[in-house]
Amino acid sequence: MKRYTDNFAYDNLPSEELLPQYSFLDLPQFKRPESLNCVENLLDIHIKNGNGNAVCLRTFSETWTYQDLYDKANQIAHVLVDDLGLVSGNRVLLRSANNPMMVACWFAIIKAGGIVVATMPLLRAKELTTIIDCAEISIAIADSDLADELELVTAPSLKQKCYYRNGDLKQLMQSKPKDFNNYSSNSDDVCIIGFTSGTTGLPKMTAHFHRDILNICEAFPNYSLQPTKEDIFTGSPPLGFTFGLGGLVLFPMYFGASTFLIEKPSPDVLLQAIERFKITICFTAPTAWRILTTKLTEYDVSSLRRCVSAGETLPIQVWEDWYKATGLKIIDGIGATEMLHIFISSNEENRIPGATGLPILGYEAKIIDEKGKELAANQPGRLAVRGITGCKYLNREEKQKAYVEEGWNITGDIFKKDEKGYYWFVARGDDMIISSGYNIAAIEVESVLLTHEAVLECAVVGLPDTERGMLVCAHIVLKDTFKASDELAKSIQLWFKEVAAPYKYPRVIHFRECLPKTETGKIQRFKLK
Repeated sequence: MKRYTDNFAYDNLPSEELLPQYSFLDLPQFKRPESLNCVENLLDIHIKNGNGNAVCLRTFSETWTYQDLYDKANQIAHVLVDDLGLVSGNRVLLRSANNPMMVACWFAIIKAGGIVVATMPLLRAKELTTIIDCAEISIAIADSDLADELELVTAPSLKQKCYYRNGDLKQLMQSKPKDFNNYSSNSDDVCIIGFTSGTTGLPKMTAHFHRDILNICEAFPNYSLQPTKEDIFTGSPPLGFTFGLGGLVLFPMYFGASTFLIEKPSPDVLLQAIERFKITICFTAPTAWRILTTKLTEYDVSSLRRCVSAGETLPIQVWEDWYKATGLKIIDGIGATEMLHIFISSNEENRIPGATGLPILGYEAKIIDEKGKELAANQPGRLAVRGITGCKYLNREEKQKAYVEEGWNITGDIFKKDEKGYYWFVARGDDMIISSGYNIAAIEVESVLLTHEAVLECAVVGLPDTERGMLVCAHIVLKDTFKASDELAKSIQLWFKEVAAPYKYPRVIHFRECLPKTETGKIQRFKLK
């Protein structure tokens, strides 16, 4: 079987016995030919079918058709091979906010036989150096607006840097033809590497195949979104995050729809885009949905038909507030960088407020104890998943052994499954607070606090305590921050004990102006601990 010239990805994949088990790959929609370059099913097919003039990418200032994207991706692919020296299997760093040129570069790298390593815009030189060293990256393409940190990187493997917007890429592209013979890759060739957002030690590299990219497009969108060519997608997650890559590039393009890209998606900017461009499908994080709800009187969001939340669990209060204001039911989902995208979610027919949902088409799940034994209904335990995608850490055998047990992917989340088969989030494995012998899930406390009329956002963590083992500590952002006081904290504590189990109440409350968050909107609880 033909393999890449640069064998880094193959040499660092887990050994056969450590790979996850795959299921459902024999279903017709998930069967892929041995020879496969995923770009052909996402971009090239629209040109071949005569739909090149259809709108593909939009911003507040630009509109690209599928033909525009195809032409530019092909020209950049030529630049990669002819000018930057890319050979098949090379890893290429992408550094950009969400914009059309980043998408063009993403496709160009895969067309040329490279492996995409897309990164978050806010990463600094030290973090970029770690990624470049881990993946032995030889080429970097970046938006010139983000050049400063990349120019500070000194890594032995990095040989070429190329910039667009105000850089050399545009000039290099001008002389290149607008057609390109895609690299003839295999369905199980690695085409992207996603870095996990771990808080300690080296970040983990998760590898995904060409078939993985296409198969997730047959899974979640068909299960939950029912997309058409007329849909316009948007959202806040960066394309360097697989949640954003799927929701804002892969899914719309697989179905011939369009996507609206926002480089700095604040709540107001996101709502402006929805109103002005009649967005129909929006992806963002639970914290963002809560803030968007408070601003609905200022904007018209009547064009929306599907709202998707992921990144962390969706509090039921956020779901209910949005539903009351819009009549739209937010689709909650759980995914992982290791699994590429969402694997448990819901749709119009089976949605239950508060539940994450059911395993979507292409996945199966179960709840297990520490020894791997499947648990009975309503017993909280470790979530185990397998299906059309699976964890493939590069060069991290000890982490692979921890994540994949007997072929099942162990996500690190604590869930329970009810009698009807619905999965309910309990806590992250490291977000369980044990206080005076009680097991208290941080998310449970947060869900209660979010129903208080004064609370805008909150994050709950455990604080070490010599008497109780741990104390429940709540970091709260008020709707009116100037009202923060010891008296209000005591009032919230008393209120909590009246509406929920008293042993769960936050014994410590800190009022904050904002909560620390990642670029994807996830609260960084480790910074609060």
